[in-house]
Amino acid sequence: MHEFFRPVIHNALCSAGITTDKPINIEQPADKKFGDFSTNIALLAAKECRRNPRELAQTVIPHLIFPPDTIARIEVAGAGFINFYLAPLFIMQSVEKVLIDKDEYGKGNIGQGKTAIVEYVSANPTGPLTIGRGRGGVLGDCIANLFETQGYEVTREYYFNDAGRQMQILGESVQLRYLERCGKAIEFPSTHYQGGYIGEIAENIYSKQGSSLSEYSDDVQFFKKEAEEIIFASIRKTLERLSIRHDSFFNEHTLYTPDETSITANQRVIDELRKKGFITEYDGATWFQTTMLGQEKDKVLIKSSGEPSYRLPDIAYHITKFERGFDMIVNVFGADHIDEYPDVLEALNILGYDTQRIKVAINQFVTTTVDGQTLKMSTRKGNADLLDDLIDDVGADATRLFFIMRSKDSHLNFDVELAKKQSKDNPVFYLQYAHARICSLLRMAQQEIGFDPASSSDHHLLQQLSSPTELQLGFALLDYPDMIKTSLRLLEPQKMVEYLHSLAELFHRFYQECPILKAEPDIARARLFLSLATRQVLRNGFRILGVSAPESM
Repeated sequence: MHEFFRPVIHNALCSAGITTDKPINIEQPADKKFGDFSTNIALLAAKECRRNPRELAQTVIPHLIFPPDTIARIEVAGAGFINFYLAPLFIMQSVEKVLIDKDEYGKGNIGQGKTAIVEYVSANPTGPLTIGRGRGGVLGDCIANLFETQGYEVTREYYFNDAGRQMQILGESVQLRYLERCGKAIEFPSTHYQGGYIGEIAENIYSKQGSSLSEYSDDVQFFKKEAEEIIFASIRKTLERLSIRHDSFFNEHTLYTPDETSITANQRVIDELRKKGFITEYDGATWFQTTMLGQEKDKVLIKSSGEPSYRLPDIAYHITKFERGFDMIVNVFGADHIDEYPDVLEALNILGYDTQRIKVAINQFVTTTVDGQTLKMSTRKGNADLLDDLIDDVGADATRLFFIMRSKDSHLNFDVELAKKQSKDNPVFYLQYAHARICSLLRMAQQEIGFDPASSSDHHLLQQLSSPTELQLGFALLDYPDMIKTSLRLLEPQKMVEYLHSLAELFHRFYQECPILKAEPDIARARLFLSLATRQVLRNGFRILGVSAPESM
C-alpha cells in the first residue's frame, strides 16, 4: 500500500510548486485516530521551502488526486503530518485481490531477472547438528524463501571444509575408537571428540571391516573420510526434517587446490592484496594490514604454522560468488563470525569487488530451557544439545517457528515446554489454530448454507462490510505484500511471524464479534469471503516460514 501513496504525493508536490529532495516517507500510525497512513513530507520540506509545516501541508492537500472512493478524508495533524483515512469500500475492494491472486498474493517482481545466493548452515562435518546451527539454518531458509517471493532466482548454498585441523581430530577420534573396538588398549585424549556418535561410526566401520584394518591403524585419512561421509549424510537428513534444502555444496578444500596456472585461490588473494600494499610478514606469519584501514591490529591470514586463518579462505570463497555472477550475495552467520566478516568485506573492497551486493545476517546464540533449567552445549565434549533431539521433542513446525520468532540480533531462549503446549500461549499453536478454525468454518458453511469457495465468484459482496472489526481485519490483509518487502530488506523473518500473529489475533476477534453463518445471507457470504482471504494470507505466510497449515487441530 505504501507505493500507492508515494506517486500521488510526489505529483501533488510538483503541482503545488514545491521542490524537495526529501524522501516521501509513508507510515502507519499506531493509533487509528491519526489515520490509516501518514506522511511527514511537509515537516521534512518546510525548512528548505522556508514555510510553516502545517501551512505547507494545507497547500499540498488540494493537489492530492486519488482514484474515486479510495480516500475517506485527509487531515493535517500535529506539527504538519498529513493523515490519510481509507474509504471502507476501497479496503474491501482491495481484499478481493487476495481471493483473485491466491498463492501469488504478496509476490513482487523487484528481483525479476536477478540472481541471489544465500549461504547458510555451513557446518563442517565434525558431528551432528546442534540447536545453534539449526537457528541459522531456518533463518537462511526463510530468507531464501523471501527472495524467491520477489522474483529472484535463488541458489541455496552450503559451504564446508573437510580438510582443516578439526577434521583431522575427527579422524583421529574415530580411529582411536575403532582400535579400542578391535581390543587394543588406547588412551583417548580430552582434546578429541567425546560424543557417542564417534563410537557409533567406529562400530559401523568395524561391522563392515572387522579388525582387518588394524594393521593400517596409522591411516587417519581413511577414518576421516568414513566419518565425514556418515556425518554429512546425518546432517542432510536432519535438515530434511526441517524442510531445509540446498542447491549446491561448496567445499573449502577447493580453495587450496591449484588451478591451471598452479596457483590456489587462497594464494591469489595474498598476491592481489600484496600488490595493493596490504600484506606484510612478521612473527613467521602473513598479515592483512588492517591497521592501514584504521583498525588497532593487523589480522593474520596465514599462521606461523602455515595454516590459513578463517579470513583467507572466506575472502577467496566470496570471490567465487562474484565470479559466478550473482546479483545479490547473502551470508547467514553465527555470532562467532561477528569480528571476522567486516575484514572479509574490507579485503573484497580493496580488491575491487562491489560489497554493496553482499548482505550479512548474524544470528545470535541459542540456549535451551527445559523446566526452567538451561542446557549447556559442547560438541567436542559430547553433551551437545542436538537439533534432532529437539525436533523429536517439539516437532518440526515448533522448531522452525521458535527459531525465528525473536530477532536474529537477539539471544534466543528456546523454551521446550512452551513449544509443546497446546494453548494460545504457544505462538505456533495460536497461528495454526487460526488457520484450522477458518477451515472448520468453511466446512460448516458448505454443509449449512452451501457455500463453496471453489465455485463462488461473488467477491463483490465484501464491499458490504464496514464494521470496525471487519475493516481492521481487511486492512491487515492489505499489509501483507509490504510486510514481505520489509522482512526481506531487514533479512528478518521475525517480522513475518509478528505480522501473522497479529493477523490471527484480528481474525479471532472478528470471529467472536461478527456472526457469520447466522447472519443475513449476503453478509454471511461476505464474511466467509473475508475469512477465506485471511486463510489465504496465513497459508502464504506459512509457506515463507516453512511451517504447515493444518486444516484441523
